[in-house]
Amino acid sequence: MSAHVPRYHEWMKSEELQHLTASEPLSLEQEYEMQCSWQEDADKCTFIILDAEKWSSQKATEEDCMVGDVNLFLTNSEDPTVGEIEIMIAEPSYRGRGFGKEATLIMMFYGIMHLGLATFEAKIKLENETSIGMFKKIHFKEVGINSTFQEVTLKLIVDEQEKQWLLEQTNGVIETKYNAMKLHHSCDS
Repeated sequence: MSAHVPRYHEWMKSEELQHLTASEPLSLEQEYEMQCSWQEDADKCTFIILDAEKWSSQKATEEDCMVGDVNLFLTNSEDPTVGEIEIMIAEPSYRGRGFGKEATLIMMFYGIMHLGLATFEAKIKLENETSIGMFKKIHFKEVGINSTFQEVTLKLIVDEQEKQWLLEQTNGVIETKYNAMKLHHSCDS
C-alpha cells in the first residue's frame, strides 16, 4: 500500500477533506509512518477505491486509478462484532456516482464474512448531508448527535434480513488477493 501514499498525501492537503475526515495535515514522511502503523494494526482495515473501468483498461497505473478509500475500525473491546466504517471519495469528479455506496457495501460484506462483524457504526459531520443520505439509503439509522464534534452517529445492526440484502447488493463481487510486493517505501526503515 505504500505506493498509494503520495497520492493519498496530495488528497489530504485539501482543507475540505481534512475537515470532513477530522484529519490534521501530515508531512509525506508522517503519511508513510501512518500507513505502516495501519498495515500492522489488527484493529484497522483499509481498502483503496479504484476506478475499475480505468484500471481494467490497463492504460493507467493503480495510483492513477485511485478515487478514495474505505476503512473499518475494530475498537470496541467489549463487543468485537462492532465495526466503525468510514468512506472517503477524495476525487471530486467521482462523487455522486455510486463509488462510495459500492465501496461501503463491499467493505461491509468483507467485515461480515471475514471479520465476524454484526453491527456497523458511522460517524459523519452533520454538514455532510450527501454521506449521511448514502448511509441511510443502505439502511443505517441515526442513533445520536455529538454537538461537540458536530457529528451524527448512524448504526446498522445486521440481522438475517440485512445480511441477505447485503449479499444481494454484493453478489457480483470477486475477491482476489492483493500483491503488495511493489512497495516503494519500507515499513522497516
